[in-house]
Amino acid sequence: MSENAPELTAELIVDSAVPRSPVISPDGVWVAYVVASIGRSRRPVSALWVAAADGSSPPRELTSGTACEGVPRWAPDSASIFFRSDRQLHRIRLDSSESEALTTWRGGIVDHWPLADGEVVALIAADEPSQEDERRQTERDDAMVWGERVPCSRLRLFDLGTHELRVVDGLGDRHVVEVVQRPDGGPLAVISWACPEIDPGTFTAELHVVDPGTGAVHDLGRIELEACSPAWWSVHDAWRVAYLAMPPPASVDGFAVFDVTVPAAGAAGEHRNLTAGMTVCPTHLVQVADGAPLALFADGLDTAIYRLDPGLQRFRHVSTRDGRVDSLTVSRSGEVVAALASTAYEPKDVHAGPPGGRLVRLSDIRPNLRRIRWGTQERLSYKAGDGLDLDGLLILPAGKRRQDGPFPLITLVHGGPYDRHADEFNAGSFPPGQWLATAGYAVFLPNPRGGQGHGYEFAAAVAGKVGLDEWTDIVSGIDLLIADGVADPDRLGIGGWSHGGFMAAWAIGQTDRFKAALMGAGISDWGMQAATGELGALEAGLSGSRGWEGPGPHRHDQLSPISFASKVRTPVLILHGENDTNVPLGQATFFHRALCHFGVEHEFVVYPREGHSIRERNHQLDLLRRTREWFDRWLGDPASDQDRI
Repeated sequence: MSENAPELTAELIVDSAVPRSPVISPDGVWVAYVVASIGRSRRPVSALWVAAADGSSPPRELTSGTACEGVPRWAPDSASIFFRSDRQLHRIRLDSSESEALTTWRGGIVDHWPLADGEVVALIAADEPSQEDERRQTERDDAMVWGERVPCSRLRLFDLGTHELRVVDGLGDRHVVEVVQRPDGGPLAVISWACPEIDPGTFTAELHVVDPGTGAVHDLGRIELEACSPAWWSVHDAWRVAYLAMPPPASVDGFAVFDVTVPAAGAAGEHRNLTAGMTVCPTHLVQVADGAPLALFADGLDTAIYRLDPGLQRFRHVSTRDGRVDSLTVSRSGEVVAALASTAYEPKDVHAGPPGGRLVRLSDIRPNLRRIRWGTQERLSYKAGDGLDLDGLLILPAGKRRQDGPFPLITLVHGGPYDRHADEFNAGSFPPGQWLATAGYAVFLPNPRGGQGHGYEFAAAVAGKVGLDEWTDIVSGIDLLIADGVADPDRLGIGGWSHGGFMAAWAIGQTDRFKAALMGAGISDWGMQAATGELGALEAGLSGSRGWEGPGPHRHDQLSPISFASKVRTPVLILHGENDTNVPLGQATFFHRALCHFGVEHEFVVYPREGHSIRERNHQLDLLRRTREWFDRWLGDPASDQDRI
């Protein structure tokens, strides 16, 4: 890298664009995808692009990027693309520069799936507002009634010839979340919830088979939590539906692939776990029209493609890709796949190729980032105190080697806890590792137990004891880096977002070895999270109890950072979105008030209009700059260290 490499600025990160939602055409010739800016305006916009799957021609922009365009899906003949734009269904032909608006549904289109006959599109859409609804809105009667505040989305069938939109009545008032048609043009597999509220919606998920011609519905019964990605396949001329979901007992966010026979008549069979005992974790399942499903699996720091073996009814390894791969999509034949892929120094782009062969990069959305002088990213492998094998990443300060240490070290804990740090490009909009490494910090990205990539048992290890073993896993990695001369023990920081924010708050209540912490959208009280969070009942499984289980103290009190606030001496930067419903703002406010009471140095920042992720451009810029300034203040500015050398 040239000594004249440009500086990494917050604007360079936030004003970049990223690819999303790739989908390969049924004939395997084209890949459509969305390009959207990282830092959004209050009215986000995106554009639809298309590229040759073999990389033989450069990508071209199909739509102008003046509206919020997304969720592309191909017509069965691979000649046109259906997509959502400003909550309506549109279509554009490959040989055209103009798109056609197909719907004006006042309830808005949530999702869509073109059916095999080429004449009908299955839509998920809420009911249009009634005159009474409109009267209330006019009179500003905006009382929020639980069970009514989120409209139910129904399965509807849209006739492309007549533009008639009819609802599938057999599902009643159930909230439809996902649909896939049988590859031979037969019925639809449909996942629904009892209501649109995430909790209890995802706890009441059911699987149905719907005849698109008659609207007849056959129920396949209750399915496990957070079910998604349904995929048809057949064995011995019997059709089955596989899907991703959480195995029981549903106390953690670990996923498995389940499968059920679709009977010609009568009750469905047992919903079987096809991934039990595997040491990798399924992340995405896709249907293959002419064969068995393919799936992505988190495999340590990398990502693997597996194919379901119909005979063994188990997944077989096909290939492993360095870093992170997601959003897998496959051609009708199964011979060509496309996905988003990223490695240590290459940002996420669209790639395509054979499942077992080389994937060709099709998009090159951020070429300017190649001129930046990045910190060296290393893979780490080490053991926990109890001997469990662990992995993670170390990013050295830009332009430095290990022997140049010790360096101020910032540990960034991932969210979830069922997530991971893959060996991917680490320069996103949340305080990313390279943002800190280019400022002179060494950055440790640990993968403690509770995360994905090492099988279900590894993920389930934190059930009922969140913050305990995963915390000592993180400490083991920090101690290793100190012993190796990489980390300065007197200049340690810790931070994270969501579950990572919880771990940062937990850490500073257990030790005073950190000189600064960042708590981003973190949980301070598990009892309050079970009461008010989107998936409170699920998260109660992490902390082991709920507040209504009789007089305390409860298990969750022992695992809540708020219970240890009196021991905190570390300066804390608290960041939170005002409208966060996943981890409500009250979690940050509670911790802030406790720190005020005990006189702990801290800064409390609330971002208006933001949810669990910070999306507005100016807020993202503030977050990046404020993060660096905070650690510079308490760990000593590494740039000043360089000036003194």
